[in-house]
Amino acid sequence: MSQPKYLTAPLPIATMPPGVPYIIGNEAAERFCFYGMKTILVVFMTKFLLDRHGVLAAMSEEEAKGYYHLFVAGVYFFPIIGAILADAVWGKFRTIFYLSLVYCLGNFALAADQTRIGLFVGLLLITLGAGGIKSCVSANVGDQFGQQNKHLLEKVFGWFYFSINFGSFFSTLLTPVLLDHFSRTDLYGAQAKHLGPCIAFGVPGVLMAAATLIFWLGRKKFVHIPPSGSALVKEAFSADGLKVITKLGVLFLFVAMFWALYEQTGAAWVLQADKMNRHLLDWFQPAEQWLVASGLTFLDGLSGLEIKAAQVQAINPLLIMLMIPVFTYGIYPAINQVFRLTPLRKVSLGMFLMVLAFAITAYAEMLIDRGPQPPSIWWQLLAFIILTVAEVMVSITCLEFSYTQAPKKMKSLIMGLYLLSNAVGNLFTAWVNFFITNPDGSNKLPGASYYWFFAGLMLATSLLFCLYAAFYREKTYIQDAA
Repeated sequence: MSQPKYLTAPLPIATMPPGVPYIIGNEAAERFCFYGMKTILVVFMTKFLLDRHGVLAAMSEEEAKGYYHLFVAGVYFFPIIGAILADAVWGKFRTIFYLSLVYCLGNFALAADQTRIGLFVGLLLITLGAGGIKSCVSANVGDQFGQQNKHLLEKVFGWFYFSINFGSFFSTLLTPVLLDHFSRTDLYGAQAKHLGPCIAFGVPGVLMAAATLIFWLGRKKFVHIPPSGSALVKEAFSADGLKVITKLGVLFLFVAMFWALYEQTGAAWVLQADKMNRHLLDWFQPAEQWLVASGLTFLDGLSGLEIKAAQVQAINPLLIMLMIPVFTYGIYPAINQVFRLTPLRKVSLGMFLMVLAFAITAYAEMLIDRGPQPPSIWWQLLAFIILTVAEVMVSITCLEFSYTQAPKKMKSLIMGLYLLSNAVGNLFTAWVNFFITNPDGSNKLPGASYYWFFAGLMLATSLLFCLYAAFYREKTYIQDAA
């Protein structure tokens, strides 16, 4: 691998840095990989997992949810390790490149072996790779900017987040279809039990290999901030560094509860969707009747359109792509005309919206419990719309806020601490799922009580966060221009 040329500061230009397109392209492909794999993970564990003899050995729903959240927690814990490697030892470029190779191996391990051994080896490697690069990639975005073009940071972090959701949208739609199609025994016989997961996990692996190549191609375009070695420790333990870590650390603990709820869209919400009526037009009977009578054959198929439980998640990245420009260029400027919408006010609003999203899923679960007819998937789609607005206000804002509030030698480290909030949230959710499972398989929080429990916790967290935010004092650090 050719050696990156180190620059001590971003290029002093007021235009878009040349390395940004490579970062955006890499992120889109990598997110296709991660979300494509994650979308089908709970379905795989509960319906396709095999023992060493090739016999079906699926997990229970609670066990699968527990391991799912442990995996996601690991992915968001290892950014701290990646951040230390990037800021103190290898630099961001080498850290991202080397760990991306580990990431690729993890995907191919999942594709090659459908037993618990293949599952845990694959998830371990993905945890190391995907987790290790997370804080470095987002910090690498900010490193491309200096004083003269820092005004572009908010827009670029928005487009960076757009690329995340561009990749995840298509993979969330595609991988459940691949898993379902190639698992059909009427088409592929006994081999289908291996072929479906192999293809569904293998395609994301190919996209991760492409992401690694795109990143390598941009090596001469990036601004490379050299590793600081022991200077990282010195700055982290300085009075200023400790103050920043303490202030942001407390803030991130509040954000952890947001992630404890948000990440359940890939586990509890998928299992809920599997029990709902997923025919999209059932709420629109006149439209369905018109389609049947229209005689337009390409429209006629829509009357029976049913989406897969794992595909429901695709509405989230689709809405993100639509909402980012709307919020960036429309809603936020309009609100600022009325009152100053600070980053922490955005986060506060997002947290309260998450309470509403979970309240809707709790109501949907109540409808499921009542029976006999399953409720429409539109209840969950409504919850996804509100959850996505919350995500725009919390996640994108926290990415930029974490970068700007971090001292110059601690950018990746602070990004790692922010991502650790997701790990803490997922560990909490995993603990709840393991704790509520009784030895006889029954549940201490059955049905809707599970969702109301998390909605109540989120409401209490939101109120306490507003109190903390009122006393928080911001201090911005941006890389100096050359």
